[in-house]
Amino acid sequence: MEISFKGKKVLVGGGSRGIGRSIALAFVESGADVAICARGSKDLKVAEAELRKHGTKIFSMACDLGDESQVTGYVNEAAKALGGIDVLINNASGVGMKDDESGWLASVNIDLFGTVRATRAAIPFLEKTKGSIVNISSISGLRAVPRSLPYAAIKAALINYTMRQGLALEAKQITFNAIAPASIEFPGGIRDSRKTSEP
Repeated sequence: MEISFKGKKVLVGGGSRGIGRSIALAFVESGADVAICARGSKDLKVAEAELRKHGTKIFSMACDLGDESQVTGYVNEAAKALGGIDVLINNASGVGMKDDESGWLASVNIDLFGTVRATRAAIPFLEKTKGSIVNISSISGLRAVPRSLPYAAIKAALINYTMRQGLALEAKQITFNAIAPASIEFPGGIRDSRKTSEP
């Protein structure tokens, strides 16, 4: 079954590789106009070129989702370039795997606060279109695992945030959902690197 998103305006945070890149590709293949952001400009340009092959409107911008002003700037510029926002995908992750200060800060600042920042910035646009927000959580947020404590705890918080925001913004007719995928293998990702480090 084919689903058409023709004419829809979609923003993907962390859209240069992995899950985010695949999400962006799926949307353009379904006819949507798509904006992507990422910290690394090299991967971002490669992903942008790949998306442009499908003939829809594409916007990309380097953005550190750990910086509130950059997030607000990205959302506003993307909305301007695409002509509004129908869907926001909060996908980026700081991948805080170690139970230390840096691991917790990475997960809190990117996975959680990055989502909160992008959501706040996008709400005025989504209210106009009665749009949707999809937060990418993880199966780690649903079950106990003996590793990656910061990542798992913050992904669980993201699920709770999604449910509460869905209720809080119900009157604005903005739909909230969280998706909790299991480990995804892609070049340069954690699962790919563990094949070498822990064969």
